[in-house]
Amino acid sequence: MDPVIIVGAGPVGLALSLALAAQGVPSVVLDEGAGKEESRPARSVVLRADMAAMVERLGCTTLRDEGVRWIGWRGMRRRQEVRRLTLDLGLGGTEEWSEDPDAPASPAAPLHIPQHALARGLRDAIARQKLIRLVTESRLDTIEQDRDGVVAHTRGPAGTWWRGSHLVGCDGARSTVRKLLGIRFPGRTAVERHAVAALRTELPWPGEALLHRQPPWRGAADEITARPLPDGVWRIDWLLPPRGDLVTPDALVARIRETLAGWCDGVTPPYELIDTGVHTLHHRLARRWRVDRVLLAGDAAHLLGAVGTQGLDEGLRDVDNLAWKLAHAWHHGGSGSERLLDSYQSERRTAVATRLRAADQSLPVLRGGGGLRTYLPGAARGHDALLTDGHVGRGPLGAPPAYPHSPLAPPYTEGQTPVGTPAGAPVEDVRVTAPDGTTVRLRDRLGLGRLLVLLVAPGTGVWDRRHWRTAGVMPRLEEAVDALPVKAEVLVTEAYPGAPAHAVLLVRPDGHLVAAFSGVRPEELYAAADATRGGSDTDGDPVEEAPEEGSEVSVPSDRTADMH
Repeated sequence: MDPVIIVGAGPVGLALSLALAAQGVPSVVLDEGAGKEESRPARSVVLRADMAAMVERLGCTTLRDEGVRWIGWRGMRRRQEVRRLTLDLGLGGTEEWSEDPDAPASPAAPLHIPQHALARGLRDAIARQKLIRLVTESRLDTIEQDRDGVVAHTRGPAGTWWRGSHLVGCDGARSTVRKLLGIRFPGRTAVERHAVAALRTELPWPGEALLHRQPPWRGAADEITARPLPDGVWRIDWLLPPRGDLVTPDALVARIRETLAGWCDGVTPPYELIDTGVHTLHHRLARRWRVDRVLLAGDAAHLLGAVGTQGLDEGLRDVDNLAWKLAHAWHHGGSGSERLLDSYQSERRTAVATRLRAADQSLPVLRGGGGLRTYLPGAARGHDALLTDGHVGRGPLGAPPAYPHSPLAPPYTEGQTPVGTPAGAPVEDVRVTAPDGTTVRLRDRLGLGRLLVLLVAPGTGVWDRRHWRTAGVMPRLEEAVDALPVKAEVLVTEAYPGAPAHAVLLVRPDGHLVAAFSGVRPEELYAAADATRGGSDTDGDPVEEAPEEGSEVSVPSDRTADMH
């Protein structure tokens, strides 16, 4: 079968190729550039803990070497510290939890890394993959579709035709794929502008990120953020007026010196300026994310990033959502696969639209100034909390998305039981026992295209594997899982937040909860798994076998004599 064509070799396109390869799907990545990443420390990205874990699962090693997880978050207003959070340096997993739902919990530490380092790590992982073909200096100019696949033409030194099963446009804000499909991209331009500098210096909060609103020194921006990177480097952002003057080098240096002096008792500490830039944020959302066999992901589908939201993090969530669905369609086909691919647009576009709506509603309150709400008691504290949540990954601006109204959600049955995770939300990263008896994190088993069936069985941690695999409900559960219409893996955990003993949780390949059942219920488990794959197929094509491990991408070589 033809590979998936991925247009664009930014982090989203590279990650998608790796996620597909992990599920036995070959791909061709068309890179308009020369395959080299420009070193720009001032162009960094923040990944929530679950997306950082996903990227590491794909084989990217630069996150550990060239990224940093903040140990804390500080909020300041004028001269006072108004908020301080200690961040969980784990991957966001639940080691312990309180029975009190109002008990405070430490947010998982985001990971901060220069974008060029992230992209280089993904390229290095691709170099170790035989199912991915990365083609540089290939600019897309034509797309054609038929009932069996997609044909794309590229210009460049080796301009040619490419044949694929599907095509995914990961080619950024000015997406050629989106334009060729005639998809509108409405939204707002320049909702925020920031002057940015990457510099090496010592600040009073090593390892902590800072949000400083209304700093007291003359000429300061209304809002400044400082976020640490490895080796004593900081990225500092100054919020600029929407229609302000150009930021000259002299003006930026003056901002740096005033800001550092303001944070360091009036004395500007020694610093090394490494990189600068001006970052303009837009809010846009494509009308459609799928046209038959062509899909959009990342900045080609959406632009966001104001008030703490993270555009690349959302693009990687597109990858996490799409990869297992596209892999299922590639291996199996059928009408269920069509519903599965439709659910990508339904779930992800709704989630991003919700995020954009929350940001757009917050902007007039946070940036507009004046008005009665500015003077209401507690208003400033509320604004600080809202911004903090956006930056550290909580609340409407930052929390991982849930898909409660997914078209893949199974109907409610009497056998379902509530747990601490609502249906459609990401599951907690609890410790689990795998079929081979090893203890791992639940997140380690994601991303392989199979469902996870999690049994909550207190006390199994002290048992020998040969005992608990044949005790209690386990034989019946494994029999039920073997009968499911899709591949699934049985895992066991000592406990799960809010779940009763012997509850069975069905988890999607991207870590979102399908449903939880009170005990082993084979028929209901089957129905839920069937809904998750898009429903039963009566007209599906024969199952396509996955390429064997170590095999290379095979691309047909004829449109006449020039097809790849």
